[in-house]
Amino acid sequence: MKVIGLTGGSGSGKGYVSKLFEAAGVPALDTDMVSRIVTAPGSPCLAELTERFGESILLPGGKLDRRRLAEIAFADPKLTGALNSITHRHILAYCRDWLEQKRKEGYAAAIIDAPLLYESGFDAECDAVVAVVADRELRIARIMARDGITRAQAEQRLARQHDDGFFRAHADFVIENNYTESNPDCGSLERRVREVLSALGIAEAKP
Repeated sequence: MKVIGLTGGSGSGKGYVSKLFEAAGVPALDTDMVSRIVTAPGSPCLAELTERFGESILLPGGKLDRRRLAEIAFADPKLTGALNSITHRHILAYCRDWLEQKRKEGYAAAIIDAPLLYESGFDAECDAVVAVVADRELRIARIMARDGITRAQAEQRLARQHDDGFFRAHADFVIENNYTESNPDCGSLERRVREVLSALGIAEAKP
């Protein structure tokens, strides 16, 4: 089974491209969702985070206060590194178990949808990496609309991430996603997805 890493910056439209791969028969696992699973109340990951960052990262019911954790962790590069060291280990373990299940189910390929694919080191476990890129102004507009934040906040978020030049240089395949609601042209994205699968020798992804 081919393991495909899918990555890209915020607002690139990576989630939509992931759905196109799924429509083509390739199962995809969203690591943002996995992050919420592994940090659920009572989880080993949440216990480690609480030990490292303190009880203030917990809400009254025992759930993780993600905003509070971000305020603490992103204020210092060392603390950011500590956060990533803890969470990545648990997320990657979950991903490996999921991939093994897909192998057993007979899939020809599976996708790990990970914004922090390179930071986690999981790119080394992928047979290929697909990066989704888009024009900066379009990404800013998407982020503002999706998350209800200001332009300044959206720009600050992008400043903390790799730019498209990084993804173009490091990925095996690049998918341009500059389409909008007024100019959807989904067919071009679907064709590009099929081209990537063809280049990887995946004619039929479903078991």
